[in-house]
Amino acid sequence: MLGPALEGNFPANIGRDSMPHRMTTTDRSSAVLLAVSELVGREIALDDLLLILVDRIARAMDADRGTLYLVDRGKGEVFSRAAHLPEIREIRLKLGQGIAGFVAETGEVVNVPTTNKDVRFFGGVDERTGYRTESILAAPMFDRNGTIIGVVQLLNKRGGPFTRDDSGVLQGLAAQAAAAVESTTFYPALFRAPAEAKEPLPLDRFNRIIGESAAMRQVYKLLSRAAASEATVLIHGESGTGKELFSRAVYVNSPRRDKPFVKVDCAALPTSLIENELFGHEKGAYTSADQRALGKFDLAQGGTIFLDEIGELPLAVQGKLLRVLQDREFDRVGGNRTVQIDVRVVAATNRDLEKLVAEGRFRADLYYRIKVVELRLPTLRERGADDIVPLVRHFVSAAARRHGREIPSVAPDALERLVHYPWPGNVRELENCIESAVVIMDGPVLLPEHLPLPERNRLSEGVEALEEEEAGANDPEMPIPAEAAGIRPLAEVERDYILQALERVGGNRSLAARLLGIGRNTLARKLRSYGR
Repeated sequence: MLGPALEGNFPANIGRDSMPHRMTTTDRSSAVLLAVSELVGREIALDDLLLILVDRIARAMDADRGTLYLVDRGKGEVFSRAAHLPEIREIRLKLGQGIAGFVAETGEVVNVPTTNKDVRFFGGVDERTGYRTESILAAPMFDRNGTIIGVVQLLNKRGGPFTRDDSGVLQGLAAQAAAAVESTTFYPALFRAPAEAKEPLPLDRFNRIIGESAAMRQVYKLLSRAAASEATVLIHGESGTGKELFSRAVYVNSPRRDKPFVKVDCAALPTSLIENELFGHEKGAYTSADQRALGKFDLAQGGTIFLDEIGELPLAVQGKLLRVLQDREFDRVGGNRTVQIDVRVVAATNRDLEKLVAEGRFRADLYYRIKVVELRLPTLRERGADDIVPLVRHFVSAAARRHGREIPSVAPDALERLVHYPWPGNVRELENCIESAVVIMDGPVLLPEHLPLPERNRLSEGVEALEEEEAGANDPEMPIPAEAAGIRPLAEVERDYILQALERVGGNRSLAARLLGIGRNTLARKLRSYGR
């Protein structure tokens, strides 16, 4: 069942006790997924989402226990992904084995009033758990293509065996559960080939965040721990790595998830306005201040504030933010009354804050206050093909649905080109590239010529230079091979590429930023550094 720690992470309208007993089975079943559907589009941990789902179904059906099995076609098994199963971590059954395996294989709804009279019942689980199963009701979960992706199974209805009406209700709930699973980013993993099934399906995934590389698994572990705490979090990563997505994952998996989430883009606000934006002002603070205005910290009271590009904060405002983190208080602009605040801060940057500290452009005391938990996001180059391939498939499917097209397949040579491109704009650039290809392509197959990538992969030179630097290529004692003499600095390659992109779109900075997969403010800063 939902343990105390898990229940504490969800709002009252989602927990097990939120569904009143006086409702009929039909009424309660119609309300089962209302809260779950609100979570499907968010970055909630998938296991938590599915556990909420099975808990509400069991509650609605007056069952003592419930289990949501998913089908692992790569292994030819069903496995318990979410269950009231305190005794063991997981149940795995072959297709056709036990009631759940039978339902997964045949697609039939099965109602077993007495388990000792049904040869399909597999008693091995009861032997392992010490639990006594007397009655079972199980229904298949079909996706939109009619493929069985899982089974919802209920045990031991309170007050007697499950009825024929119960079978119909559970069949409807299983259909809704399948739609919920199909809407998550975990769904494609159910269709991996047998050759990919050596490793178990991941248990630490977050909905809307795709990736199974070793680098991403480390991020998931740290993210889980950070979300469950009240600690200030600093997310560091290149532009396009998904810093806002991960900030929301921290929020929706935290005890503050039912409170406000407020985003502030520190790079988008003029220096003269950012203090007022964050902390508000009192009436009469300046000429046009005819009434009190609340700031972003006021709006985030009790919840979480996300400070994107925190490295752009002016020094004067940094001192005020430090006071918030240390003392949980601030003064509004033009005010002399201290405001007490209860807000969790999640910050993000693509800047080297340690370097900014050394240059005197970022306060050292603030730096140490915000990096209580530091989440470093890997670049797409570091994540490699293990993540690029599923990301490509996800973005192709999403773009096709968004533009009302049939979902195309991706030609092997197009996929190979995508895998070997260095992606300076990371995941955002990949997403924009795929969307552009889906829009302009003809036919059912996405081909290399549909991809808006440079004819020659000039950025690969920059990536090689970066790798050599990390390996010690800047060591003056290390001789430079003659064949490496033509390698250009990464910054120089990036500059040429950005200016080339800007020229190709006729100087349209907004369009150039979108195609490059970076923010317009980021592009503007880079162009200023180039003297443009």
